[in-house]
Amino acid sequence: MARVPFGISRLDSMIGGGAPPGSVVLVAGEVGAGAREFIYTSAVMNGLAHADEEQFDLYYGGLHDRTRLPAGVRYLSFTASEPELTEEMRYAMETDLVDAATDPIDFVDLSSEYFQLSQVPTEWYSSMTQSITSLGADHDRKDVLDALGDYLNDHAEDSLVVIDSITDLLSLDDQLQWDDVPMLLKGLKRASNRWGGLILLLVTVDTLTDTQLGQLMAATDGAMLFEWASGGSERDRTMVVKQFRGVLSRLEAENIIRFETEINDAGFDISDVRKIR
Repeated sequence: MARVPFGISRLDSMIGGGAPPGSVVLVAGEVGAGAREFIYTSAVMNGLAHADEEQFDLYYGGLHDRTRLPAGVRYLSFTASEPELTEEMRYAMETDLVDAATDPIDFVDLSSEYFQLSQVPTEWYSSMTQSITSLGADHDRKDVLDALGDYLNDHAEDSLVVIDSITDLLSLDDQLQWDDVPMLLKGLKRASNRWGGLILLLVTVDTLTDTQLGQLMAATDGAMLFEWASGGSERDRTMVVKQFRGVLSRLEAENIIRFETEINDAGFDISDVRKIR
């Protein structure tokens, strides 16, 4: 079976080229522990593969035999515009790398739909957004879940899709109750299996109870937890593969489920492998 690359070279090589097509993966992290850098790197590297093959080979290396690049890269944010996101990416990665990679990425700003029913003044977000729905005619404007669903139906097929972030959706008490969230992800998983790409869902674990995190994990195909680990006088970033359909058995066969990680000029990377026996 072909695999869709995460864009993290060492991880992709360990799991046979990437994730099974159609996977929905929860990227859950403690604040600053590397989850956001992971999704930035995934989007940038997959974008770079389309934009500049020579630079992609320099930063990522050769593709695994089973790897199939996604046809498109879609980055959806509920609260941030493209300029804000690319600027954040430049803080995490080499500027030239980000500039070369972002042109093929379709940044989708859903902030108008997200904030429209809130108390946030319209001028704070509408003046700097290009929403996928018209900023005129308020009565025709979609709510954020409708806009999200319509976009994915039209553009998610055979694509890497980053949704930044599920944490933002959890604050939509007027539109989405907690029990609706796992159900939404289960529906997304079913649709993604038909679309055949890879969907990454960012969430901040500090905002969840253990039970809520478990429900989100159960509603997705894979879950990776990004944590701070203390060792002596230093704190290290680690990534734990909690579950992954079609992948975890391969890692367990090699006694690997925890990775030490680092952030360098090329973004998120695995610096060492901890084997759990």
